[in-house]
Amino acid sequence: MSDTVSRIVAQRVGHPEAIAEAAGRRAPGSLFGPHGRTMIIAADHPARGANKVGADPLAMADRGELLERLCIALERPGVTGVLATADILDDLLLLGALEGKSVFGSMNRTGLAGSSFEIDDRFACYDAESIARMGFDGGKMLTRIALDDPATPGVLEDSAKAVNALAERKLIAMVEPFLSAWSGGKLVNDLSPEAVITSITIASGLGRTSAYTWLKLPVVADMERVLASSTLPAVLLGGEVTDVDAAFASWQKALSLPTVQGLVVGRSLLYPHDGDVAGAVDTAVGLL
Repeated sequence: MSDTVSRIVAQRVGHPEAIAEAAGRRAPGSLFGPHGRTMIIAADHPARGANKVGADPLAMADRGELLERLCIALERPGVTGVLATADILDDLLLLGALEGKSVFGSMNRTGLAGSSFEIDDRFACYDAESIARMGFDGGKMLTRIALDDPATPGVLEDSAKAVNALAERKLIAMVEPFLSAWSGGKLVNDLSPEAVITSITIASGLGRTSAYTWLKLPVVADMERVLASSTLPAVLLGGEVTDVDAAFASWQKALSLPTVQGLVVGRSLLYPHDGDVAGAVDTAVGLL
């Protein structure tokens, strides 16, 4: 991958306009694959300082390796798109890896993992205007709701503004809500069915319209009851998986529910325990 990285750096230094040019000539893709579902590879973790996979705290920090894994994943049949921040999507544009794919830009990454200001997740990455200009399909926002943190109203307001700005451009707003709380100096997401239901009902009401709002949700217990709390389209997130078989089984069960449109999975497919990225992606696509 060192030659690829060298080529990317050479273009960034000598011809930075190449990124916009690649976006302009890129062939867009459908949200849905031949299976009628969306299968999106997520790679926006590093921008929040969340580089850890398993026991390796910097697994995602090697950009050349991450790009190689992303390219393998995006080439697999049935993979419809990618979700990432501008630095990664710009690299993938230069590599020609986004042809025929749906693309979602990550919008807020300032709630750095493990920080004292983690809930204060401001929008400092993509905005609706830049997502539209690049010809992408939508934007994703992490929306954590901490009832014990006074920064939460600002988080909700910023998410609502992003929902509005995306909807005005007929772009998807992919909202990833969590009911969170501070515990031992750390922000912890409550993954009980009741908490996820509460987060869904709050997130669903953000903005002047919900016409273009999708939800990005964890798979938890009692998903039928959880997903009955909204009619908004939903995609299932993967998170870091310890028991692969159990995770795949839970995804497959949840995929049968009427609002679920597919999967948005990152680390568990890009950094599988056996190192076989293609195999992990193919297994996930098979669930669809």
